[in-house]
Parts: sequence; structure tokens; C-alpha cells
Amino acid sequence: MKWSLPNNPQQLPLVMGILNVTPDSFSDGGRFDTLDATVDEVAAMIAAGADMIDVGGESTRPGADVVSLDEEWARVVPVIEAIRSRFDVPVSIDTTKPDVMTAATDAGASMINDVNGLEAEGALKAAAFARVPVCVMHRLGTSSNMQHNPAYSNVVDEVAAYLAERVCACTLAGIAKEQIAIDPGFGFGKTLEHNLELFKALPAFTSSQPVLVGVSRKSMLGAVLGREVNERLSGSLALAALAAWMGAAIVRVHDVAQTVDAVRITCAVRDVAYNNG
Repeated sequence: MKWSLPNNPQQLPLVMGILNVTPDSFSDGGRFDTLDATVDEVAAMIAAGADMIDVGGESTRPGADVVSLDEEWARVVPVIEAIRSRFDVPVSIDTTKPDVMTAATDAGASMINDVNGLEAEGALKAAAFARVPVCVMHRLGTSSNMQHNPAYSNVVDEVAAYLAERVCACTLAGIAKEQIAIDPGFGFGKTLEHNLELFKALPAFTSSQPVLVGVSRKSMLGAVLGREVNERLSGSLALAALAAWMGAAIVRVHDVAQTVDAVRITCAVRDVAYNNG
């Protein structure tokens, strides 16, 4: 499926439904351990209004175990093939491995979403060869150490500079600039204060490139609200609404139906406000 990134920060953001086919993701690990259960979940997300599905076969939560290439391939490729054979919806592959990128796009994935910013050897080449949109994310360190006392002189400036460098690297590799999304990487090597500062600065990011915002159920919500993972819906919706107001192109979420409602009503008010000056 040919698919292009939205490039107008005034349009309704796309709602990306999260599909973790992993045993250890922080929120929904192990829920979708059969292909039938996975397909049923995709059908439910589409019915709820999901614009696209993000498939991940390796958890990127702090301290997550590394998954072998063969294991990750076996987890995601059959799922992508099953989705593409049944539904007319774009699929994103959430991976850092070039060989998985290639296998996933060959299977029908329409976007590559890399928390490692396409920094792995061969990743830029694989993404350029696939000729699909990409999302590059900022992460300080790796999953095993990123939350071990992260420090910045100025988190907004440093994250913005990193993402600008990765956009440049992508274009030099042959990826069109309009097909590159950026992700500030909330929760990936950031303290609560860092996350809040980045979120406040979102308009500076959305003015330069399409921005993907992924904060659904994350620990920053738990830190502010004092709630466990399964109690963070209200906080997730609040941040999704704020991201929509600030011009995010994509919001990556677990709770699709509720998020669709939240971003639609937010953008209805936002657009009236903008049109009336």
C-alpha cells in the first residue's frame, strides 16, 4: 500500500493504534499471542477509528530484553501479512533492525518507525530502499540504560538538534524530506521534567516536520497522577488532545476509540479558534 505522511499541522492528526506482539511490553505484553487474537484486535481498532496500526515485535520499555532478529521477524511478518490481506489500513513497523524493516515492508508495511533514529548500520539504506515514510525518534542511550540518570544542558535544544541531524541523514540517504516524521521520544532517556519541557515545546517541532507523539499510558503520566498503567486513560487523553492542538501529525495510542473522540473535539475547537484569529 502506497501511503504518505500528513504534512499540514492544521489537519486532524492520525490515530495510530499500538499492536505489540511481544510478551513483555509495559502495557499490553502477551495479550496477542495468537494470530487470531491479533487480527481481532486490529479489527476492533479499525472499527474504533484507527487510521493506521503500528506493529512491534520487540519491547522498547526501560530494561527490556534484546530480541534476536529471527524471533522479531517471526513475530511481526506473519502479523503484517495477515493485516494487509484482511484490512485496507496502513501498517507501520516499529523496529530498529534493518533486516526486519526490509522483511516488514516486503510484507506490506507502509511506514518504518524506529526508536533508534535509523542509526543502526544499514538502517538508512534499508529505509531508503523500501521507499516508504519513516519516523525517527530521539532516545538517550539504549533500552537497558536510558533511564539511568538522563541529563541535558537544554533538553529541547538537544533533542531538536538530534532530530534535525537525523532528518538530514535521511535526506542524504535518499528519503524525501516530506516523508520523514520526527518523534521527541517521550520517556526514552528523559526525566519527568524533561518530558514536560518537550511537550510544552511541541509547536517548535511541528513547525519543522510532521511529528509523532507517543505518550499513551507512559510513566510520565504515572509520575504526575500517581496512577498505575491501567489507570492512565484520562491522562493519556489529555496529552493526546494537547498534542492535537499543538499540530501533531500522528498520535500513537492504546485506547483508540477514546482518543479519536478526544482529538476530533479538540481540533474542532482549535480550528474555530484559529479561523477566528
